[in-house]
Parts: sequence; C-alpha cells; structure tokens
Amino acid sequence: QVQLVESGGGLVQAGGSLRLSCAASGITSSAIAMGWYRQAPGKQRELVAGIRSGGRTKYADSVKGRFTISRDGANDTVYLQMNSLKPEDTAVYYCNAEFWGWPRPVEYWGQGTQVTVSP
Repeated sequence: QVQLVESGGGLVQAGGSLRLSCAASGITSSAIAMGWYRQAPGKQRELVAGIRSGGRTKYADSVKGRFTISRDGANDTVYLQMNSLKPEDTAVYYCNAEFWGWPRPVEYWGQGTQVTVSP
C-alpha cells in the first residue's frame, strides 16, 4: 500500500520561505512522476510543480522563479522549496505520485499540509 506523507507546512510571513517534503512508503517501483498540487478555499486545485523520473520539471506560471521542485529517487521523496511567498500562495498543498498501471497510471495522494502566508 502506497502512502504519501507531506510535511513542512506552516505559517510564514510574506516574503518568507518554506520547504515541503513528501515521503513515499510502500513503494515497490519508482514513480513515473511526483508533484505538488494546491487548493485554496473557493478555488480549483492546481498543479504547482511536477517532476518526471527523468528529471524534467513543470511549474505553474504563478510560481515560476519562486518555487523549486526536486526529487530524491532513492527514497521516493519529493521536495518543494518555496521562496518569496505571497499571501496568494496560501492553500493546502498535496503531494501526488504516479505509477505505471493499466490502462492508465495509478495516482496516489497525500493528506495535505497547510501553508498560510500572512501579509
């Protein structure tokens, strides 16, 4: 059973930084991709950043230049370094991982970690 556990969320003032981590357990094969999504009240869940097994990354336009995603393949752990945080970044952040399946990859989600950025 695959489990994803996020940590590192909290309260920070605007301009500050946080580093989120997501540790996977119950892994029997490497993830195709891992990423971070976020959802704020009244808003759609959105992809913040993703990283493929080959290392290619993808970022939401709103976080480009401020957030950096990285992955530790040996431990199936993904990180999100968040700098220059803005109040608009306030949301619950969810870790996501994809594994090969049929007919489509299988997705797993963490429980979420709250990030709150004060003005």
